[in-house]
This record gives sequence, structure tokens and C-alpha cells, in this order.
Amino acid sequence: MSMKKFVTCFVFVSLCAVGAMAQGKQAEEADEAFRKGMYANAIELYKKAYTTEKKVSEKARLIFQVGEVYRAMGDAANAEVWYEKANKAQYPDPITYYYIGEALKEQGKYAEAIAAYNKYKEKNPGDTRADASLAACQQAQAWVDAPSRYKVDPEVLLNSPQYDFSATYSDKRNSDVVFASSRPASTGTEMDGILGESFTDLFASSRDKLGKWSEPVRLPPAINTPAHEGSATFNSKRNMMFFTRCPHEKKKAFGCDIWVTKKVGNNYSEPVMLPLRPEQGKNDTVTITFGHPTLSPDDQTMVFSSNMKGGQGGKDLWKVNLNKEGMPVGAPVNLGKEINTKNNEMFPFWRENGDLYFSSNRIGGMGGMDIYKATKTGEGTWGHVENMKYPVNSASDDFSIVFDGNEERGLFTSNRPGGKGEDDIWRFYVPDLVFALQGVVKDKVTGELLPDAKVEVVGTDGSNYSSLTDAQGAFAFEESGKDRYIKENTSYTIRASKDNYLVVNDQITTVGLTESTTFVKEYLLQPAAKNVVIELPEVQFELDKATLTPQGQDSLQVLYQTLIENPTITIELAAHTDTRGSDKYNLDLSQRRAQSCVNYLVSKGIDPARMTAKGYGETRPRITDAEIAKMATNEEKEAAHQKNRRVEFSVKSFDYVPATDTPQGTPSN
Repeated sequence: MSMKKFVTCFVFVSLCAVGAMAQGKQAEEADEAFRKGMYANAIELYKKAYTTEKKVSEKARLIFQVGEVYRAMGDAANAEVWYEKANKAQYPDPITYYYIGEALKEQGKYAEAIAAYNKYKEKNPGDTRADASLAACQQAQAWVDAPSRYKVDPEVLLNSPQYDFSATYSDKRNSDVVFASSRPASTGTEMDGILGESFTDLFASSRDKLGKWSEPVRLPPAINTPAHEGSATFNSKRNMMFFTRCPHEKKKAFGCDIWVTKKVGNNYSEPVMLPLRPEQGKNDTVTITFGHPTLSPDDQTMVFSSNMKGGQGGKDLWKVNLNKEGMPVGAPVNLGKEINTKNNEMFPFWRENGDLYFSSNRIGGMGGMDIYKATKTGEGTWGHVENMKYPVNSASDDFSIVFDGNEERGLFTSNRPGGKGEDDIWRFYVPDLVFALQGVVKDKVTGELLPDAKVEVVGTDGSNYSSLTDAQGAFAFEESGKDRYIKENTSYTIRASKDNYLVVNDQITTVGLTESTTFVKEYLLQPAAKNVVIELPEVQFELDKATLTPQGQDSLQVLYQTLIENPTITIELAAHTDTRGSDKYNLDLSQRRAQSCVNYLVSKGIDPARMTAKGYGETRPRITDAEIAKMATNEEKEAAHQKNRRVEFSVKSFDYVPATDTPQGTPSN
């Protein structure tokens, strides 16, 4: 885990394991600096000790210790380099391969990390600690390959080459922010021996209507001191600020505390420290620290991070009730195993909808610190912890997320590539899905493109618009000024029409779609000039009877839909038989069959005035008896007779006026 998260707003000391004590004075000083968390100093001292050390095994240990310091600082690239050097110097413990894997993982080099973990397993069989990291690498790569809908970009105007982190909204419109930075303008002029950076201060910036951030300005001296000031949060009225302050002296580090100040305009009152710190016994060697406050939407509860006793290990998230002055009431309560692990949980954010977001370096992440979401399960309780995945998370450190109200956008901190350097503030958002409808309209019989065909679109959101196809028969509904024709979570009915053609209806929907989509359609319009015969799917009857079979009724659905979609046409419904049997019988049978079809459509609600039943018997065969007689097999002959037994229709007029009291398609009594 990145040590800069400890330091720049949350200092912890006496937590670093150091190998066997060195013999040389410089090496002892280096070990001591490492123990105290003075990392920049420790690296310098280890390198000096190496130049004077003659014992081969001790030289290897010193190289390894430099890797350890870089690992503690969160500098994965340098950690990898120095662990590799330790291997070349024949450092005896294969743990180097495990840490190389961790460093590669934090650089997003998942395939190389897997190889390093496997090398560790090979050299240290029976040790399963690499198994979870191997699985995490495979999972992380899968998340990168299938990113979430969030997009992320650095907030360039807020960032500097130094550490910039933990932005929080400081006004009700969420257009002003306060964030921590170690940029040169910060109050602490000395260099921090831990990171070799300036001390951190709180800065403010405002966003104009165009979204441009103003030049960040340091908060007044009442807030910023020579110590570290870090992660802050505001109450719902934005008139109280809670923030983290970490005292610091040369070669010493102290635990952080949470402070509160009242805001009036751009001025802040003298801060008051929240009395959260328990009494420590004489034998307590770990410095207790508190930081990263966030408030419930009603301002009555604060969640924060601390390593005090009674947690799950490392830094945990705790909650405590607050009075109207922002002071704690009662003892803090650990959020429990559902949220906390033996690793570090920090940077909580209590969203307006009740969900809790936080950062952790727990097992199973993408590398470094990841941001997690815990769903509200009750008042001040959460569960169902899930990783925010890529691209909100990355192989680098990702932490300190804040949401812009209930919008799916906000700010977070990351030290991933692409920023100005070190930790930077990034924005995240869900881009609007972009939908479009385009296509062509063609003549169904000839395949020719149809210009000036009308395409109408009606949406479930009340939208209604139309367009004519161009000379190439094409149409497109894309941008409508600054808006879009086709929108999210909407269904549309489409109607393509042209004079002397039957209408085609279609439906599209964007409901449930999570990716931008262009719907591409080809509408084939059936020519319907007067008396042009239009075939229907085979309509089946009982043998030598006019009774429709269920399959025959299904076949008439095409004609039923055509009559519904074209409410001004009238038709002749024609039935034909084959040439076998007497002319009179076939004429009578075909007439009864045509009438049976009309009666069925009337029962479905089609006005009988729109349909004429006509039986043609065997007077209009598609295939003549002479042609059938020449066919070689009985199968061919029977198929020809079948083609002659058919039902078809033709349009007789286009100017029928529907009755106003009987909607078409609704069965009448």
C-alpha cells in the first residue's frame, strides 16, 4: 500500500518490520529511520551504508531494505528494481519474487506479475499467499478487458506535479471544492523526511458555468499550519468543515486527529480537535491515529478511519454519533467484518442515498488501493461490498471518492499514469448513451430503393417525428440540435409508408441497453397498386371443406396486420382451388373458403365493409393442366396442384374512411 496515503493525511509510525539488525552504524541509522517511517531519509542512509559495507550477505540485505522502503512508499517501479537487485545479490529469502509480483501488479503488468508469483510458489512450495494475488491479477485483467460505463479524466486545473488528493464539495451546488496538496505554496516550508515533499495544506477552488476550475487558493492560516492538513468533509449545510491534521517534527511522527471548524463566507473559525483519542498504556508502541471523516446525510453520524484497538486489523472504518456542534457523543463503534479486513480501510464517503464508499488494499483488488462500494442495509449499517472495477480502479492507488449528490459523477484521487505527477484528482462520470436509427426503404418486389418514402417514429416518451427518404432511399434519425432523436430507456414504433405501397411497422427499444447503439434497418414495402395480386402464406382448410384449421388462422395474421397497419385500404380476398373436381363444385368451395377467411377477420374486429370475398375455383390456375401433365413425377405434379390451391388478396381502394365508433382491430358485438 502506498505510504503517501499514510503520510499526506494520515501518519502511522512504528509499523514497519525491519530485518536482522545491521552491524554498521549507518545501517543502524537506516533501520531506525525506516522504523520511524522516515522513508526519504532511510533510502539515503541504506545507500550510504551499502558503499561502506564489505560483507556480501549484509550488502544483499541493504539492497533488499531499499526495496522494502520503496514498497512502503508505494513506489512500485523502484520497488521492483531493488527487489530484482536483491535477487542478483543472492538475497536468500524468495519473498523477493512475491514482492516483485506485487510491484508488477501495481503497475498493471498482470501477465508479468503472474509469472513472478508462480516463481515464488516454485521456490517456496506450500506457501499459498500468492494464490489470492494470482486470482486477483486474472480478475483485474478481466475488468480491464470489460470496463464499466464510467469514464475518468484528470482534473488538470486542480492538479500539480506534487500530491493533490481528497477533494470534497464545499458548497451546496457542488461547484466548489476543498482538497489537500503538497504543492510549493503550502504552509509547511520544511521538507517532510518521510516523502521528501512539502507538508500538505488544504486548498480551495471554484468551478464556473463552463466547468473550468479557478486557480486553487490556500485556506487561511487558522486551518493550514506547519503540520499536515489532509482529507476534509463538510456537513450538509456546508457551514462546518471536518478535516485531518497530522503534527510532525524532524525525525518524529505523531498520530493524526480530526478537527472541526465553522465556515462563514470564505472565513473559518479556529479549529477544535474532536476528542476521539483513548488513553494509551505505557506499553502501547503503536501510535493511534484518526482521519478521513465523512458525515451522514443528516449530519448526526461520522464515519472515519483509525487503527485504534478493537478493530479487524490495520486501519478500520468506525462510526460515532455527533451533537449539533459536531462533537462526538458516546464511544466509536467499529463497522465490523462486513466492511473491515485485516488490511487497511480508509477514505470513507457517505453518499446521499445512504451507500458507503471507501478505499482498501484488501486482497482481491487491482493493485494498490481500490475503491469499494458498500450498500446500505440499515441505519448506519452496510453490506454487499463490491469493487468499483475498472476504470474507476486501476493497478495504481485509487481512493477518496466523492459523488456529486445522487448524480453518477464526482471526483476521486489516483496516482495512475496520465496525471501531472504523484497523486492527482480525477473526475468520473457516466457518459450519455448515444443512440441513432438509420436505414433504407426498398420495393419488396423489385428491390429498388424508394425515395420520398415516409418514415415516422413514435416514442413511449411522447416524442413523434418523421422524415422522407432521400434520393437513395435512405433515412437517419441522429442528432436533433443538441438533443438526440433516440433516447435512453425508451421504446419506439416505426412506420414506413409510400403511396401505392403497403405500410411496414417496426419496433425498437433502448430499454436495458448499456452500450451506445445505432439501429440499422431495411424496410421492404409491398407494392399495392389497385388489383395487383399479393400472395399470402399458405392458408389451410379441412379437406374438401371451408373450415379454417388453426394453422390457417395463423396464416391470416399477416393479412390482419396489413389491414390494421393500412386502415384506409379495401381488399378483395380471393380463394382458388386446383383443377381437379367439377368447375361448379370448385367455384362453390372457393367462395365458401374466401368467405370463411373474411368471417374470421371480421371476428378479429376488421370492418366487413373493407373486404370482399371472391371464389375463383379453378378459373385462374398458376400452373395449367398441360404443364402439370408434362411433369415427370407424382411429387412434382402434387406440388403444382398445391400451388394452385391458394388464398391471396388485392387492394381495391385506398380511400376507405374508418368508422369512428368501431376501432379497427377491436372485435365488435
